[in-house]
Amino acid sequence: MTQPCDVSACEARRLMKARELSPVELLESCLERIAAVNGRVNAITALDTDRARAEAAVAEKAFRAGEAVGPLAGLPVGIKDLNATAGLRTTYGSLIHEHNVPEHDEALVARLRQAGAIILAKTNTPEFGAGSNTTNRVFGPTRNPYDPERTPGGSSGGSAAALATGMLPLAHGSDTGGSLRNPATWCGVVGFRPTPGLVAREARTLNYTHFSVQGPMGRSVADVSLMMTGLAGDDSRDPLAGPCDPDAFIDLPDADISKLRVAWSTDFGGIAPLDDDIRASFGTVMDEIGPWFGSCDARDPDFRAARDIFWTLRCVYYVANHEDRVAKHRDLLAPNIISNYEAGLSMTLPDVARAERAWAGLYKAFETFFEDIDLLIVPGNAVAPFKVADGIPKSVGGRVMENYLDASLVRSALTLTGHPVIAIPAGTDALGMPFGVQIVGKRRGDLDLLAAAHALETRIRKTPGLNLAPPELGALTA
Repeated sequence: MTQPCDVSACEARRLMKARELSPVELLESCLERIAAVNGRVNAITALDTDRARAEAAVAEKAFRAGEAVGPLAGLPVGIKDLNATAGLRTTYGSLIHEHNVPEHDEALVARLRQAGAIILAKTNTPEFGAGSNTTNRVFGPTRNPYDPERTPGGSSGGSAAALATGMLPLAHGSDTGGSLRNPATWCGVVGFRPTPGLVAREARTLNYTHFSVQGPMGRSVADVSLMMTGLAGDDSRDPLAGPCDPDAFIDLPDADISKLRVAWSTDFGGIAPLDDDIRASFGTVMDEIGPWFGSCDARDPDFRAARDIFWTLRCVYYVANHEDRVAKHRDLLAPNIISNYEAGLSMTLPDVARAERAWAGLYKAFETFFEDIDLLIVPGNAVAPFKVADGIPKSVGGRVMENYLDASLVRSALTLTGHPVIAIPAGTDALGMPFGVQIVGKRRGDLDLLAAAHALETRIRKTPGLNLAPPELGALTA
């Protein structure tokens, strides 16, 4: 029997407005589900139960009185454990901050609260978000709800696993090389990487790099769009931010995908490593959905330099963010953080300059690539979810990986473009695990991308073989 926590965020919002569902009932249902399955999945790291209950009671009174409420009123939300939440433990997945409880919300959390969201939980992440396997020495590994022996991906793996199991209707994530898109794909949910700057963040370390963005995760495209009403916002402290209209995301416009011009690429012309089974799954999906569009042609963007650009500039990011931590707390940091930092130290200023110059060239070439198309569709991941005990694959599609990021190139190359990207489910892979695709829209065309993805998702859910069943909760509560 469906419980309130299994209802989509948009449906819950409709039911609360119609007074057919109480925010208190929804919250208690989420808490019951967390108590039932989080012990096995380990997606939630901290709860703010007392404050959430108080806020749910206030929202209930407002709905009963017919008062004006925010677009996220009464909806429990999880915040990735990389973002400060007032009075709620925030560890960054690091022993350095194991007992940290911030006094203030950071801006995006405050915006969510202003939109009516109830900040219920923090979700697990690898230390400082470094990795595609959500585990750390504070809380341990998060597990994939479809197979607890396997990873949910990372670094927003806690958020994805919480959504897939109904612990939360909405969750926040962040994305540098695919940290929203990777776990969304492996857990059968939706993750949206917006155009950089649309979700302003005052804590940006490097002013003009659009690598890291904040974004929403949900169980549908409509839910993700709804969450953007609380995430999107301008902030003068973020040099990439600018004027925007968060209310535009409340109700998605209709999109006729039969008129869209679509390009698709399996591996960017052999640039991105890809397992054969994933290649086959993607081919099956494109054979099915390709005829739904106005045109759908195989075309590869020029990403020949993407791997070296991303690796070099990401290492610069690590030096900027972790220099003091390595100096003061080296013994408490995971080896992954230290190795990325040291890789950055080994680079020269000409190395960085060449990477920046190559990045500018890649960006311009991609804008030309997009001139006569509306969307680009690529696989959501290069491999199936790997086993937690095995760790990140050492080879992909017969190619040895020089570092763990090589297996992420099908996602990280898209980061370099600055375009919005959404990951949506599209059936299962050869292992029976969730499979999905990434859809790239035009730069600053976030609303158009969401509308198109919503229309595509609607058809996918009605197509046998592409629709995805939720995980079996009984296996997670035994």
